Amino acid sequence: MKKGVLMVNLGSPDSPNPKDVKKYLDEFLMDERVIDLPYILRAILVKGIVLNTRPKKSAEAYGKIWWDEGSPLIVLSERLQEKIDAFTSVPIALAMRYGSMSIEEGMQELHDKGVDEVLLIPLYPQFAMATTETIQVLAEEIRQEKYPHMSFTHMPPFYNHPDYIRVLSESIKESLEDKDYEHLLFSYHGVPKRHIRKSDITKSHCKMDGKCCSTPSPAHEFCYSHQCKEVTRLVGEYLGMEEGTYSTTFQSRLGFDPWLTPYTDRTIEKMGLGGTKKMAIATPAFVSDCLETLEEIAMEGEEIFHEVGGEEFHVIPCLNDREDWVKVLSRWIDEWAMSEVAAV
Repeated sequence: MKKGVLMVNLGSPDSPNPKDVKKYLDEFLMDERVIDLPYILRAILVKGIVLNTRPKKSAEAYGKIWWDEGSPLIVLSERLQEKIDAFTSVPIALAMRYGSMSIEEGMQELHDKGVDEVLLIPLYPQFAMATTETIQVLAEEIRQEKYPHMSFTHMPPFYNHPDYIRVLSESIKESLEDKDYEHLLFSYHGVPKRHIRKSDITKSHCKMDGKCCSTPSPAHEFCYSHQCKEVTRLVGEYLGMEEGTYSTTFQSRLGFDPWLTPYTDRTIEKMGLGGTKKMAIATPAFVSDCLETLEEIAMEGEEIFHEVGGEEFHVIPCLNDREDWVKVLSRWIDEWAMSEVAAV
């Protein structure tokens, strides 16, 4: 069997034009694992309300961060793929869950190269219904329908892998090496609290009471909240940070349902009002900079901080195509490929 890798990231509109943004949001928000309402209610919300109000505002946001080469997330993902391809011994394809560069196209690319055993890598450190799970489910549907000869190996979430923690920690350390800051905020993309409960394989552990995330449980294998907080804890430990000088928050909430707290924007505002003058912020739910990091945090977040008296706001880049991150991913891929070869 010939082996290959399919790396999958979130995706992006084809352009910051409202028409393209609307098309992208339709696909994204109609995913039942993103907005997990019954189809009729989801359609009323998305097609009846969101797509009639949000595309213009979102298009303006994309326009602020768009590069000459295209969408930052796409460009950075392509750079990562190209570098990994140069390091590894198996074919590497790149796909997006939404928008162009579909998962089906990525699988076809591998198929055309004779690949029939695929390592599927969702480019997310933590597991979530709306990220890892939706990629795995769609990829499996496509495999069964069009590529039944293919087999998948799923890379598990790597949020607590020592290599990932080391690279993430070093990237934060380098970014802040000559910076003065009072508090480091770890901001993760938020999800509705009901997503956490739905992913609880024990059906009883995830109470989100401030204790369950730090209480050992099999539920943590699929608990986004625990995995985010564990990244913060492990990085704080690696960097020898003092308790109280860093914390975890969640951004990008949508709608009126209860989402994971505390909220990033409100925390930035609260800390600024409380007298914090110098803040740093990292976004470890993403491996590639995108709208949520470049606009929501680096622009909106900084604006909030300055409005309430903050002075210095340091945004730490995602891992993107850092050489040490490229080497780590490449080593994981080759270890998988070689272990499979040895097992045949």
